[in-house]
Amino acid sequence: MNAAVSRSDDVLKVHRLVHAGGSTALLEWLASHLGGWVGVVDAEAEHGPAPEAAVRGAAELGARGVRSAVLHGADRATLLFALDGRRVLAAVLEQPHHPGAPALLADAAVPLDLVLRAEEAGRREERVRRAEAQVREAVLHLLMNGQLSTAHQISATLGPELPDPMRMYVVECPPGRRGEVMRICRELTGGRAWIVRCPVYVRHLIVLAPPDPAAVPATGDPLAEALVAAAPECAVGVSGEAGLSEAPAAYTQAFHALAVARASGDGHARFGPGPELALAAYEAGVRWAEALLAPLHAHAPRRPQDPGAQELRATAHAWLNFTSRATRLLKIHRNTLTARLRLIEALLGLDLARLADQAALSLALRLTSETGAGAGPGAGAGAGTGDDASGAAPGLDDVLRDPRLTDWARTHLSALTGPDAPPGARDTVRAWLAHDAQLLPAAAALGVSVPGVRKRLTRIEALLERSLLQSPSARHDLWLAHRAEDLAGCHKPQKG
Repeated sequence: MNAAVSRSDDVLKVHRLVHAGGSTALLEWLASHLGGWVGVVDAEAEHGPAPEAAVRGAAELGARGVRSAVLHGADRATLLFALDGRRVLAAVLEQPHHPGAPALLADAAVPLDLVLRAEEAGRREERVRRAEAQVREAVLHLLMNGQLSTAHQISATLGPELPDPMRMYVVECPPGRRGEVMRICRELTGGRAWIVRCPVYVRHLIVLAPPDPAAVPATGDPLAEALVAAAPECAVGVSGEAGLSEAPAAYTQAFHALAVARASGDGHARFGPGPELALAAYEAGVRWAEALLAPLHAHAPRRPQDPGAQELRATAHAWLNFTSRATRLLKIHRNTLTARLRLIEALLGLDLARLADQAALSLALRLTSETGAGAGPGAGAGAGTGDDASGAAPGLDDVLRDPRLTDWARTHLSALTGPDAPPGARDTVRAWLAHDAQLLPAAAALGVSVPGVRKRLTRIEALLERSLLQSPSARHDLWLAHRAEDLAGCHKPQKG
């Protein structure tokens, strides 16, 4: 009777361990309880270091085609029980071994077999989940680089179809809840949205959803409202309606709107209306942009492993948007990023430590495509400042003098001097831009603390409805707007 009670207790213990700790917990308890080595041996791959007797015994069990066996040695016994496939539960015990060992191992074999299969299925499911996440991220990369046809082909294998037109949402989730918010978003959109975990910001989801006919400025955005209602700790930024070909601009809009949403009592915000720089500058600036980027577009790598023109362009775009975090987006080492940036600087004659040259490159990338390699001469040193000795293409200052750019600049900066602007808003922004958007020298120039400048810029973010302190930042457009105003004679020119 005592033996029966002991065996039933052991069986209960086995099942509890399987449910609570899986195969590892069960095998560790069996080894401790029986006072020997207990493990799973595979004919093709060992599950952990196994004694030679266990490996040899597992091979013999398979060769004989039996379900269990005991092999006796001089001072040890090897107990073997076949599991699913080619796996074997083996125990190597000193003689004399625990009298209940054979029964206990036989009782443990079935639940162990089941939990091993469940763990294997879980690992396969996790691999599939990671693969799907990587494919979705790859589709996002393709959209951001203008490769719509390939993006459509790949996305069709997963579904749903990429919405075109669409609105882009950047959802900032509480730590550890991105998966839950992703599920909520799928339910709210009826599975029609393309949802991607942001490769740069670990708390962000990027959502491409078909436009809702009810999403008019007067009533807000139904999806953003529903997301915040379902997950109140979230903040949601929403782009304007856009085609898939406008995905990069839509992401920037949604990211700027997110900066407003954080400070909003509603927890969500739509990108504010206003003229787009690329539209205002295209006619006057496309020739300048093609000339500036011609050396990059014409670049041919010396070795197969070196980056080509497309990779360098993607690197420049990623770095301008995300600075050092671009390594996460591009999946490269920080030293590789630094080397590529140095090559871009050498090709274009720019100093990317200067905000002026960053702004020039940012605008040029927006005005051209990856295939814009048919540019004429005139790029290189001084291209970002308008010093083009050949006269073959205009300089940046020539572009910014265009009346359309002057109008854009005045509209873009009008909020800084409007009735809702905090005191000194224009001076704060000018000092920040004059010091390459660095807080420490800007604070010294303004005679305030670094936290003081940060607070001022945070208030100005809400005023402009643009992100300043987090990338993608509006600092490049702000520099260009101030430069255009200076050239129009509205203000004294500041040094770039």
